[in-house]
Amino acid sequence: MDKEDGLNRAIKKYVEKTPGSKEFLSQTNEVMPGGVTANIKSFDPHPVIMKKGMGAYLYDVDGNEYIDYLLSYGALMHGHGHPEINKAIHTQIEEDGTSLFGTPHALEVKMGKKIQALYPSLELLRYTNSGTEATLLATRMAYAYTGKNKIAKFEGHYHGGFDQVLLSVNPPIDEVGLQHEPNAVIESRGVDSYHEEHTVILPFNDLEAAANILSKRRDEIAAVVLEPVQGGFIPAEQSFMDGLRKVTEELDILLIFDEVKTGFRLGLGGAQAFYKINPDITALGKVVGGGFPVGMVGGKKEIMMVSSPKASSDVFDSSQSLKSSAKDVLFHSGTYNGHPTILAAGLATINLLEKELHNVFAVTNQLKEGINKLFAKRGVAMQTIGLGSIFNVVITEQDKILNYRQLQQSNFKIRKEIDFRLLCEGIYTKPLNRYSLSTVHGEKEINRTLDAYDRVLMQLF
Repeated sequence: MDKEDGLNRAIKKYVEKTPGSKEFLSQTNEVMPGGVTANIKSFDPHPVIMKKGMGAYLYDVDGNEYIDYLLSYGALMHGHGHPEINKAIHTQIEEDGTSLFGTPHALEVKMGKKIQALYPSLELLRYTNSGTEATLLATRMAYAYTGKNKIAKFEGHYHGGFDQVLLSVNPPIDEVGLQHEPNAVIESRGVDSYHEEHTVILPFNDLEAAANILSKRRDEIAAVVLEPVQGGFIPAEQSFMDGLRKVTEELDILLIFDEVKTGFRLGLGGAQAFYKINPDITALGKVVGGGFPVGMVGGKKEIMMVSSPKASSDVFDSSQSLKSSAKDVLFHSGTYNGHPTILAAGLATINLLEKELHNVFAVTNQLKEGINKLFAKRGVAMQTIGLGSIFNVVITEQDKILNYRQLQQSNFKIRKEIDFRLLCEGIYTKPLNRYSLSTVHGEKEINRTLDAYDRVLMQLF
């Protein structure tokens, strides 16, 4: 079968199954550019427009039912509308009488102590409203604490939608440069070329090359920021992580763990517990919000204190003298930071995970093993790559995928065709995206998913 024709046929069938989504997108185009309010929600020929979610399932405007493996890009660790989380939300509003104080409140401390118990590297922390805000604050803290004005990130790693990190996330292979010294490739209109010089790109899982770049530029680089598991599914090797921690300490460069994806999905203590490494700063998000927008930044006390308004006058302190000292404080604010309703949902999420996380890992492994066997039965080389409750299906003959460039050698066309055929079978993830599981995915969902995979692979191979 011609691979491109096969993909076209799969897409055609998908379009026939989702006419309501296609029609509804014409309305959303009248409201939002491209019909979406976040670029990641879009895919050709049109995204699925969802109407309802319940447990492990989503239902679209055409009435199609899907087992949801996207889970809002991993945020919904307990699926859709979990009763314990809903109860926590209602209880908070009923008992507190409001959804927002605009002042410090008890849940900020309660949640903070829970996080500190699970992530001991967070000696102090601040709340934000998204993972992007968290990584943005983390980098600003690194600049403020070190007095240096550049950061280093790894090729293929995503840290949110702000200028300093929108480089070399998914760069064209013909622009990436040398393996041991990657180019900084801007990935969005509106990002100034200034950042090509101020964001240093490192090769992932290559300690020698990364250490060499950092050593040459130690006096410029405030921090190294990384996803300990690239894209949520390509793990760092333990030796790489151990070496990176040692090198950054020796060079007086801060180490920032972006655990927005890995927090609570590799374990209750995230990637830092898995690798047994304490970063200087950590960014959290997604799962910890229980389905609501949230982020957190935490780290060593002396680093976090650069944001304390008590260290000097704050930009909003109207009692300042004519000679302002606000510039001596790292500014961080936000009306909704530490939102009580969201923290109530997050606490309920963590409490449930403390009892049920091991079950999620078991179900995830069952699904991975089942998918592996089905591909092996058809003689197709592939890997299910990932740790904990997240993984990806990579069609490749390579022995191991360690970085972005190796991932680009996999067969995306076949994977995309599989994904569109699975959508027609009621298995949902955005084409080419990773799989995330939850506490509400069980035997029934796994068996149904494997049956769908079996039918799809039978059609293809």
